Amino acid sequence: MAQWEKLRQLESVYLTQVDELYDGDAFPMDVRHYLAHWIEGQDWDRAARDHDVAMLLFQVLLENLDIQHSRFVQGGESFLLQHNIRRFKQSFQRYQEEPYNLANIIQWFLVKEKEILQNAELAEQVQLLQVQQSPMETDSQRNIERKMTDLKNKVQCMEHTVKCLEEQQDEFDFKYQTHNMEGTTNEAEKTEQMKVLQALLNRLDASRKSMLSGMGVLLDGVEELLCVLVREELVQWQRRQQKACIGAPDSTCLDQLEKWFTTEAECLFQVRKFLKKLEELMGKVTYDQDPVKKQKPALQKRVDSLLTINPHSKVFCVFSAFVVETQPSMPQGKGPLVLRTNLQFSLLNNQYRRFNVLGTSSKALNMAESMSGGMVADFRHLTLKEQKSGGGGKGIHDVSLHHVSTYIHFNTQIGHTNACSFVHCIPPQTSSLPVVIISNSSQQQSAWASILWFNMLCLEPKNLLFFANCPAATWPQLGEMLSWQFLSSTTRGLESNQLDMIAHKLFGKQQSYDACNISWTKFSKENVPNTNFTFWVWFDGILFMVKSHLENLWKDGSIMGFVSKGKEKTLLKKKQRGTFLLRFSESIRDGGITFSWVDYSPTGETPDVRSVQPFTKVDLGQIPFHEIIRNFQILEEENVPENPLLFLYPDTPKVEAFGKYYTEKSGGDYTRRILWCNESLDSGYIL
Repeated sequence: MAQWEKLRQLESVYLTQVDELYDGDAFPMDVRHYLAHWIEGQDWDRAARDHDVAMLLFQVLLENLDIQHSRFVQGGESFLLQHNIRRFKQSFQRYQEEPYNLANIIQWFLVKEKEILQNAELAEQVQLLQVQQSPMETDSQRNIERKMTDLKNKVQCMEHTVKCLEEQQDEFDFKYQTHNMEGTTNEAEKTEQMKVLQALLNRLDASRKSMLSGMGVLLDGVEELLCVLVREELVQWQRRQQKACIGAPDSTCLDQLEKWFTTEAECLFQVRKFLKKLEELMGKVTYDQDPVKKQKPALQKRVDSLLTINPHSKVFCVFSAFVVETQPSMPQGKGPLVLRTNLQFSLLNNQYRRFNVLGTSSKALNMAESMSGGMVADFRHLTLKEQKSGGGGKGIHDVSLHHVSTYIHFNTQIGHTNACSFVHCIPPQTSSLPVVIISNSSQQQSAWASILWFNMLCLEPKNLLFFANCPAATWPQLGEMLSWQFLSSTTRGLESNQLDMIAHKLFGKQQSYDACNISWTKFSKENVPNTNFTFWVWFDGILFMVKSHLENLWKDGSIMGFVSKGKEKTLLKKKQRGTFLLRFSESIRDGGITFSWVDYSPTGETPDVRSVQPFTKVDLGQIPFHEIIRNFQILEEENVPENPLLFLYPDTPKVEAFGKYYTEKSGGDYTRRILWCNESLDSGYIL
């Protein structure tokens, strides 16, 4: 079966590779399709090395295109097909003087087709699972993949071109040396030999120009892709990392970016190799107006600028991909980017305070610590030690530690085997996201608030003056960030009704909260009305209590949590006797949780919602909350204990909701105590 027919019968994943192969303008797929039998029957490898053979095949190719056009006309095929065949023939006219270049291109395409067929056959034999395109892949990423494939194809095509160029030069050099050695005295013969040599030299000159032009086009593609990677893809990844640091479920996987930047670097190093080869060829054969002598320095400078970092250049380089993959953090911290002096952290010159980094702060990049085969340096067990001020004044310690104020900087030296040394190159460097440095654990809560606010709103990670003119957050921004805190701590975020309660607490009753803004001061500095604590202290206290004592109940949805007293009564008064719900206290600084239930008067007409005083994290540290609910009792008028909690809102039987958490112990095994109710109930509660 013909090679082209085999390709057409491949699975879609390989047909996509064929589409990508013929995506450019070098050789139209239409010509390959309609002239498949003739194309596969020719010796294109020989034609790429022999001008006469190349010219013959070139003429036959044009004749075949004329024949195919006539078939379209006679067969009544569409005008578009007729038009395309004429256009392809006209396009091929540019190879009139250099038909061997066209032969070289066709030969390369045939080789790439064979590679696709071999890969497909191998996959079928070993029954490998083919990885399909991710459904989450964006149009931009698909476009990058397509251009990356085209870039690699161009590099491989150029590699073949370099070999042909070297063969052409060897042919010229051999005939030139032979001419000099023979030293014929026959003027006519000598003139004829000179014509042949001149023709060979003209071919060589045209091939050199063609190759240098191709390198320029190749570098255009590299630079265009690099710009997209650095300005768009890398910036988006850095933003995702910022959000992930404060709990967002955004992917920060670097595999795709690493693959793309590696391809860029490989292409550039290949171009350096091609330029070096051209320099070698020029050392053997050169002449007046040699294009290599004129154009190589500019191309070399351009390649180096794309590979190296130059502070005076606006060109992006591949080493822009030197990033901090995992932001610094310390054990048992609230989150990353909050570091405490004299305490080890994983992974400096500060604007206000100076610190020494104790531990191994210099490591070699290696592949052993990478999960994906990239070059990684993993810093662990580092400690910050503050340098003492020599001035004796305390002003340096009066600076607030609650704002982001420094980075951890990373520098590296990179070399490449068989590559020329980089001239005027600043070593690749990068920085962590801004960190907050604290000196004792009591500052951790407010420090984490600064990290949250900064990474929620700041799109310029190196802006250390962010808090000098701190912007307000919109409610959609704040609500999303608050939900992330629960999501990252417990795997269950906040629902819309819970967020509505929080918004009502912050802004009062509104038709819509989307246009509401909250300042940094109101978030973390001003006390909530009628309390002695800020909104952030209240919210963070609840989060800590849930994570420490209520995680399972929160994850399974048993805790409604953020619901106001007014909403609570509205919900319960419509339910049967004994229906209860669990909500967070609005008056406890470090987090509290209570339950309320509905009861009815003896006549059964008037619903009454009753509550207990909130349980704090101290209470929950003594008795699990599900056991409190299980064994809770009230004393009725005849002093008969009764558990009034029967159905978890809206109508789930208590045992069904909490039975899976019960221990074998009964309530009598716990310490008994009396908890007094609010003003709406005069009887006592017994545990």
